[in-house]
Amino acid sequence: MDSLRRLASVPLGRVVFTRHALPAVRPVNHIVADGQIVIRSSAGTILSTELAAFEAVVAFEADELDVKERLGWSVVVTGVAQLVKDPEETARFKSMIQPWVMGEMEQVIRIRPEIITGYELVPAVVPG
Repeated sequence: MDSLRRLASVPLGRVVFTRHALPAVRPVNHIVADGQIVIRSSAGTILSTELAAFEAVVAFEADELDVKERLGWSVVVTGVAQLVKDPEETARFKSMIQPWVMGEMEQVIRIRPEIITGYELVPAVVPG
């Protein structure tokens, strides 16, 4: 299974991070570019203060599930989130990802994968 290819095939995932020593989760739209997960945020938001302010270790999860058929896949990436500071790189990523929510979303945050795990739900084999 090509996990990053699958992440790139869906527009929405969840970023998991630590806030006040507890796990927190936020849905985000994303892209996969240059082998990294890229999201946008605004200054002053929870993602900005908890991820972009320093290099935070995070998890990112996305999936595609067919509840009726009980098929699908899920991918979890663990890595370090960091604010993209290079103006040219920021502009390039901003042109590639359109936020789903209103607001300027001037910050670009990348997650560099360090651990990638995934699984695929396949049809059950019925003995016969």
